[in-house]
Amino acid sequence: MQAILSASAGHEQLLTEVLVNNGKIPVLIEELITVEIWKHKVFPILCRLEDFRPKSTFPIYLVLRHEASIINLLETVFFHKEICESAEDTILDLIDYSHRKLTLLAARSASGKIPVEQNLRYSSLCEFCCFQELKKQAEEMEFEISLKALSVFRFITGLLESLPVSAATRILNTHNFPCLLVELVEHSPWSCREEGKLKKYENGAWYEVPYEDHVKMTKLDGQVWIALYNLLLSPECQRKYNFNNFNKGQLLKLRAFLTDVLIDQFPNLLELQRFLSHLAVTDPVPPKKDLILEQVPVIWENIVSKNTGKWQAIAKHQVNNMFSPSEEELRSQACRWAKTYNLDVMEALIPEKPKCGMCGSEAAKRCSRCRNEWYCKRECQVQHWQKHKKACNLMADNLKKMQEDVQVQTTPSK
Repeated sequence: MQAILSASAGHEQLLTEVLVNNGKIPVLIEELITVEIWKHKVFPILCRLEDFRPKSTFPIYLVLRHEASIINLLETVFFHKEICESAEDTILDLIDYSHRKLTLLAARSASGKIPVEQNLRYSSLCEFCCFQELKKQAEEMEFEISLKALSVFRFITGLLESLPVSAATRILNTHNFPCLLVELVEHSPWSCREEGKLKKYENGAWYEVPYEDHVKMTKLDGQVWIALYNLLLSPECQRKYNFNNFNKGQLLKLRAFLTDVLIDQFPNLLELQRFLSHLAVTDPVPPKKDLILEQVPVIWENIVSKNTGKWQAIAKHQVNNMFSPSEEELRSQACRWAKTYNLDVMEALIPEKPKCGMCGSEAAKRCSRCRNEWYCKRECQVQHWQKHKKACNLMADNLKKMQEDVQVQTTPSK
C-alpha cells in the first residue's frame, strides 16, 4: 500500500527499479493467484463447517483486500516495459488470471452482478448474519479487481513483442481475448440504467451521466478499445489469430460502435475501422501451426496439486484458533496490523539513507503529516512545501483512512 502511495505521488521510477532489481513481479503474481485460489478453494470449506462462528471477520477481509492491493500495485507500475519484461514466464499466469477476471465482467453484464457461484462461492454465507457485510464488500472488491485486471491486460497487449512467444498464442488462441473484448464493448458492465438514468462506474464509484455526456468515452471504454487496437493491428497477431467465421462475425460487430463521435475522441480507431472494413470483404488465410513447444502457466496447477486434500483438514484444525480470537487476541492482532503499515518499520527495508526532498542531502527528519518526505533541516521543508503539498494531502488522507478502517474492523461488536 505504501508502494501505491509513493507511485501516486510521482515516485514510481524508484519503485520500478526496486521491483525489477529484486525480482518481485513474479512474487506478486504468485501472491495474486494464491489469494484467488484461497477464495475459491478454502473459504467455501470454512463456510460449510457447522462450528464456524467467527467473532471477527477481519482476518478474512484482509485476505480479500490483499488481492485488491496487489492488482492495484500491478496496474500502477505495469505500463513500464521493464516491469512487464521482469515478469518473465509468470506473465502467462497473469494472462490466465486476467482472462478469468474479464470473463466475470462479461458475466456481470449479462446478469447485472458478478455471479456468487463464480466469484467466492458462498454456499452458506447467508446462514450467518455476520457475513452479510463481508459478502457485499467482497462482491464490490471483485468488480474493482476485475477492472484493474482489464487495465493490466491492456498494458500487456502493448508490449507483446517483449514477452515470451507463447504469450500471444495464449491470448489469441487459448483464450480468444479479441472475442471476449467484443463482449465487453457490447455490454459495457461499467454502465447501467436506473430509473431511466444512465450511470457509469469510474474512480471507484457510480455516478449519474449528464445527457450531453452519454456518448463520451470513459477510461474503461478506452482500455477495451486500446487492447483491441493493439491486438488486431499487430502484424504478429494478425498472422497467429484464426479469423474463422465465428471470430470474424464477432469482430465485425465492432463496426456498429465505431461511430464518428467515438473516432473523434480516439482518432487512432480510424485504423481499426479500416481494418474491419477490409476484413468484411476478405477471408484471411488460416494461421500456420508452426509452434511445436509451448510454455504453459504453472502457478495455479502447482498450488492446487500441492494442497488438494489438505485444505479441509487445515480449515477444521484452525477454525477455532485463527478465526475465533478472544478479545485479547483481537487487540494483539490489531497491534500487528498497525505495525504492518508503520513507516518506521518499513525504513529497515530501504538500503540507502533517506535524502532531503529539497536539496538532496542526507536527511534525518521527515514530514510529520504524511511521514513520506524527508528533510535535512526546517528551512528546506518550508521551501519545499508548495511542491510537496498535493502529495502530502493525498498520503495523509489515505493513512488516516487506513487507520480508521483498522479501528472499525477490530472493534468487537456489542
